[in-house]
Amino acid sequence: MTSPLQPAPVAFDRGGEHAWIWSQLDTLCQTFAATAVQRDQQGGHAAHERELIRASGLLSLTTPQALGGHGVSWQAFYRTLRQLAEVDSALAHLYAFHHLQVATILIYGQPEQQARLLRQTVEHRLFWGNALNPSDRRATVTPVAGGHLVNGPKSYCSGSVGSNRMTLSAWHEATQSFLIGVVATDAPGVHVVADWDAFGQRQTDSGTVNFEQVFIADEDVLVRPGEVTTPWMSLRSQVAQHVLGSLYAGLAVGALRAGLDFSRELARPWSASGVSRAVDDPYTQQRYAELWLQVKAASAVSDAAAGAIDRAFAQGTRLDATTRGDVAIAVAEAKVLSHRAAMEVTSRFFELTGARSTSSGLGLDRFWRNARVHTLHDPVDYKLRDIGRFLLEGRHPEPTAYS
Repeated sequence: MTSPLQPAPVAFDRGGEHAWIWSQLDTLCQTFAATAVQRDQQGGHAAHERELIRASGLLSLTTPQALGGHGVSWQAFYRTLRQLAEVDSALAHLYAFHHLQVATILIYGQPEQQARLLRQTVEHRLFWGNALNPSDRRATVTPVAGGHLVNGPKSYCSGSVGSNRMTLSAWHEATQSFLIGVVATDAPGVHVVADWDAFGQRQTDSGTVNFEQVFIADEDVLVRPGEVTTPWMSLRSQVAQHVLGSLYAGLAVGALRAGLDFSRELARPWSASGVSRAVDDPYTQQRYAELWLQVKAASAVSDAAAGAIDRAFAQGTRLDATTRGDVAIAVAEAKVLSHRAAMEVTSRFFELTGARSTSSGLGLDRFWRNARVHTLHDPVDYKLRDIGRFLLEGRHPEPTAYS
């Protein structure tokens, strides 16, 4: 078995032909940071911010160059995701789920589907949303001449509000499996309801989508009901899971930076510390060091997992079960460490900044609320189980929509 204890080193050039990416990303981050607290408090549709992301050109990062995109590595994409999540994890979620749908087309689609859908995406700067929730089987599919009809609701459809296109899944009772396809958000019978009301991740545009006799033409079906899943097709879940882990890692960095800034500029030392500045308190120094080590470990393992995804993409349909299993372990490691870092940092930094940092006007609680909501996506305990089984028995996780 391949040891999960020796992640491969990764490197990515931020200069040369890639310099524009980081320039655009820096501009977006500065703009979003200026309104992050206000937008978090208001919630609602992130229409203006979506247009800024669209105008940046970053929606084309993961589309292959042969199809008009920039064809950057998944390592590069996940690093941009982490940087955006440092500032605003809800907008990072929107951005990431667009790219997850691009990956869905690259993994599930036939060459002619990839060419048609992704060229249109680049040429028309389409923003993709997601109605592919694998835990929700209420939307069902019925075969008809030339395609299929979809009826019923899908919940937790990230990025659906304000999207141009969506991927969707619909349950086929006869084969006990999903159809996966694509649909225009404004197609007849598609109704997006902006009903997301969680206390965190308030601008992920995650609505409920109701389908009423929605026709999906055969040419827009990516996976037919009953189709046998291959290791390559099962890679989609790992791209999705690493989106989550990367968001957590970015959140942790953002929260740590906010705590450090407050401690440097506004925090008061405890009376028993014997120091005149909060930053000179040795206990504060120690606790920040501990938080930083968690963040640094999560970021490093996140890079390693992204590298494993890149290597799997390079194999394409030749991807075997063992290599796919190694990717699942790498992604599980990254998700667990990032989950822990996000929850620890977003909570513990308040102990170092004091009661003044809980002012609602500062909005520092948004980091914890965002992390708490997002880390409930699927239980991290099952990732630990998968890692433990692998260490003890060399047993890879069974491929599912979450593993």
